[in-house]
Amino acid sequence: MIKRIKHLLSTFWRIFNTPSGYFSLGFLTVGGFIGGVLFWGGFNTAMEATNTEQFCISCHEMRANVYEEIQPTIHFTNRSGVRAVCSDCHVPHDWTDKMARKMQASKEVWGKIFGTINTREKFLDHRLEMASREWRRFEANDSLECRNCHDEGAMDFTRQSSRAAEAHRRGLIEGEDTCITCHKGIAHELPDMAGVEGWE
Repeated sequence: MIKRIKHLLSTFWRIFNTPSGYFSLGFLTVGGFIGGVLFWGGFNTAMEATNTEQFCISCHEMRANVYEEIQPTIHFTNRSGVRAVCSDCHVPHDWTDKMARKMQASKEVWGKIFGTINTREKFLDHRLEMASREWRRFEANDSLECRNCHDEGAMDFTRQSSRAAEAHRRGLIEGEDTCITCHKGIAHELPDMAGVEGWE
């Protein structure tokens, strides 16, 4: 039995090591193309599955904290019925930025494994650190995720309060600020901001 397994492994290794000695170039090309399509389709399907709300709230830490907080906000329930899910705000839509964000998010798995925020108390203790990291990311990419849904070119400043219109003109049109500069806490509760420089 062991001899047979060794023989099969040896044969498999010879075929794998020099496939052109056993298969035609056409077969290898077509097989490689089909394998590539299957791999790419599977990879892309898995990536999109991790962008669903169900995936995000499948862990207790998200479901019991930030998911509960977003439910009473305009991003979750509104007159138009358009709902923002977690990935709309936390994952860029274009492929390159999305992959970069997924790589960054893979570090968060360690927090899950080691129970960094597995209780409400731990979550609140780390909230300012986590929020600050997200705010810095939004500032660095000019609130890209906000702009995926909110188009400043489509905003009617005449229907906004004078204060909001001036802030949007200065921030969005002139580029002095970005969305997150003024809209921290728009979908989730703010952390304890006492002692944070520049916060009033």
